[in-house]
Amino acid sequence: MTNFNLVKGFGLIEVIVVTLIVMLMSLIAIPSFSSLTEQIRARSNIQVIQQTIQLGRNMAISYGSRVTVCPLIKNLCASDWSIGLSVFIDRGQKNQLDGSDSLLQQTAPFHESDFINYNRPAIRFQPDGLASGTNGTLTYCPGKFDSKYSKAVIVNQAGRVRMSKKKNIKCKP
Repeated sequence: MTNFNLVKGFGLIEVIVVTLIVMLMSLIAIPSFSSLTEQIRARSNIQVIQQTIQLGRNMAISYGSRVTVCPLIKNLCASDWSIGLSVFIDRGQKNQLDGSDSLLQQTAPFHESDFINYNRPAIRFQPDGLASGTNGTLTYCPGKFDSKYSKAVIVNQAGRVRMSKKKNIKCKP
C-alpha cells in the first residue's frame, strides 16, 4: 500500500505571483476609473442643474410670481454655486429668502473638488417666464478648472435653458 501525501492549497510563490498581477492591474485601472467617475459626475450634475433651473422657470409661470434660483447662505443668495441650488418664490426682497417667500426645492451640495461658476449672483424668472434682464452661462468643471468633461448651461433672456455645445469649457478660479 502506498501512502500519498497530497498537499492541497497554494504555495508561497503562487500567492506572490498572483498578488503582483493584481497590483499591476490595479495600477493600470485606477486612473481610468477616476476619469470615468469624473465624466459620469459631470453629466449627472449638469442635468441636475439644468432641470433645477427649468423647474424655476416653470414655477414662475405656474405661480405667476417671481422665482429665484441661487445658492443660499443664511437665506441670502451667495456666489458659491458649489453648495447646491435653491429654488424659491421671491415675493419680498430680491435674492433673499424672507418671510413671505416659499422654498420650492433645494439640491444637494456638489462634489467638493468641482467648480461651478455663474456670471450673476442668482437666476431670476419673472411671472411670464422671462429671465430677469440678461443672458447667463453656468459652467460646471469636475475636478479641475479645465477638465475635458466640463459642461455649461445657458439661460437666455426669454428664460429658455439649454446645454452648451461648446467643447472646451473652462471655469474661472
